[in-house]
Amino acid sequence: MAAGKNAASDILEKEHNFVAIDFDILVHQAIEKAKNKIFETFSELAKSKNIEIKNTDGSLNRRQLGALIFADKALIKKQENIVYPIVNELLKEFLDNNKGKNIIFNATVMYKLDAIKLCDKVLFIDAPKIIRLCRAIKRDNMKIKNILARFNAQKTLFTEYKKSAADIYRIWNVGSRANLSKKISHFLDEYL
Repeated sequence: MAAGKNAASDILEKEHNFVAIDFDILVHQAIEKAKNKIFETFSELAKSKNIEIKNTDGSLNRRQLGALIFADKALIKKQENIVYPIVNELLKEFLDNNKGKNIIFNATVMYKLDAIKLCDKVLFIDAPKIIRLCRAIKRDNMKIKNILARFNAQKTLFTEYKKSAADIYRIWNVGSRANLSKKISHFLDEYL
């Protein structure tokens, strides 16, 4: 969270002619398709914690759902079991529509999806926790405790990617967008 994966994806699209697919958008689409199952699975727990996961218009309040589940690995796994099969279907559709193109997967937890097997290389964008916290506070309008809960849920991401046996490269995004762009260009020149 707030390490710069969206900026890296944007750089790869605009400066290096990649086609990007944002897994956050895929997950949102999958959640919309699975919202009734999500309500069924989490409503009772949400009610017991005085958290409203259903908006007045009947849509899912993803931020409230996140507040409910992100501190509990078992709850995260429950949601993933509902959502990830749909994400894999949406990804297949995207890939079918973009055959022959250089594609970037903009994803946080891709190692949990079938998509990891499709990657030639994984570019892991990272930043120190304090920088990510400052960015998230400025960008996300979330309570600090919720940001830290997400950080905690994501603290083993790099280790998990390494376990996936993917060809992984880590870029530290600690400066400007121009600096990140230079690091990405160097990565492409060296490894692709």
